[in-house]
Amino acid sequence: MLESLKPGSKVHLMGICGTAMASLAGLLKEMGFSVSGSDQNIYPPMSLMLAELNIPVMSGYKPENLDPAPDFVIVGNVIPRSNPEAQALLKSNIPYTSLPKAMGELVIGSRHSLVVAGTHGKTTTTSMLAYLAERQNFQPGFFVGGIPLNFSKSFQRPLGDYFVIEGDEYDTAFFDKVPKFIYYRPKSVILTGIEFDHADIYNNIEEILTAFIRLLKLIPDDGLLVYNGECENIKKILSHARCKKVSFGSKNSDYIFSERSLFAGRNQVVVNKGGKKVADLALKLFGHHNSLNALSCFALATELGWDPLKLLQGLADFKGVKRRQEVIGKIDSVTVIEDFAHHPTAVNLTIKAMKEQFPNQRLLSVFEPRSATSRRNTFQAEYGQAFSATDLALVAQPYNQDNIPESERFSTEILIQDIAKSGGVAQSFKSSDDIVSFLIQESRRGDVILIMSNGGFDGLYGKLLSGLEAKSLGPEKRL
Repeated sequence: MLESLKPGSKVHLMGICGTAMASLAGLLKEMGFSVSGSDQNIYPPMSLMLAELNIPVMSGYKPENLDPAPDFVIVGNVIPRSNPEAQALLKSNIPYTSLPKAMGELVIGSRHSLVVAGTHGKTTTTSMLAYLAERQNFQPGFFVGGIPLNFSKSFQRPLGDYFVIEGDEYDTAFFDKVPKFIYYRPKSVILTGIEFDHADIYNNIEEILTAFIRLLKLIPDDGLLVYNGECENIKKILSHARCKKVSFGSKNSDYIFSERSLFAGRNQVVVNKGGKKVADLALKLFGHHNSLNALSCFALATELGWDPLKLLQGLADFKGVKRRQEVIGKIDSVTVIEDFAHHPTAVNLTIKAMKEQFPNQRLLSVFEPRSATSRRNTFQAEYGQAFSATDLALVAQPYNQDNIPESERFSTEILIQDIAKSGGVAQSFKSSDDIVSFLIQESRRGDVILIMSNGGFDGLYGKLLSGLEAKSLGPEKRL
């Protein structure tokens, strides 16, 4: 059915404001389809991108959103079978599918699919790889779970042979409980690392590994796997890949960064291969984890024979991704940074990267437990260590835990106690407004405020910036 869709066909996306769904909506519109969508959580940056693309978004999930009937419906993985719009869809004769299947059949097709997978770093690494392919003049397509700052949007229609895509292990849809990445036709894969995550759909690390085994088995004999050589979980499943395998890391790998230093506002990384220096990377992104992200892209591009000079220039010019260590404001020398971190490992690495980038400044780390895993107590103890490097942790109450059994819920109060036990300073807050009020009152010149949430955080970002601006004006200047 997908192959028979013609330009001009009406395609409706349920859950359109998700990062991936909004990107697919944009791709489909560029391919000539008439696109609409529905969602109940409409917030930037995807809501703004959809508005700029003139894609209508219906607020709330209602049966009437399917009247008049579209030619095809793509259902996001946030939509449960009980959703009223989904129920209306199931009772109709409208054909439908999932986002990953639509991507594989409609967009990727027979192109060389470059898939970036792993628990952490997917969005940044995918964005970086897409930009590197662009700098090679390959005219690649890409599909990212965020908006790369080197581009104006989170997707690009392919004109050349390469398609770069973020490969998520989360499930596909309520009617198709398999990892998303199995539909992405992988030929070359970067595997950043594997940890337990997505506690709402996976019970243990063994189930996570089984999902990634499926990915490795899909890589063809003439394909390529570039993997984190320091990840023990990856080593457990490597035998399932029959393609060429190349490792990267800070030790015991094919591609190694032997030195790392900060110079002239850059993260300088020396790359070695086979005991010999092969490159100097100058990055705008900081932290050990971003050095590994860049190294993985360098390894894949080198193995594929990409132009080395354009490769180094692309790495030096890569700006990052919206909501990933993104500076969203600087007011009276108070720097406000937004990040998507929610897993304890990501929180810890992000905080360390900020301390590295701003070594002599006080760091105030604001955290909203909002993801499916962070709202559960799966990593309750690990979060206590995640904030060890910050000067002050400000922790919100978890976002909507109504559908989580009380015995499995994450506790902000326990986290505050754990941080205090380890010698840290932390404070809990009942609302985003309380956090904003505290920061406006207590922040001082030179502070860095890091805000970590994978959602809208009840508009905290705009409220804080407005409040800091008002504070910087002083009462006399505001009259």
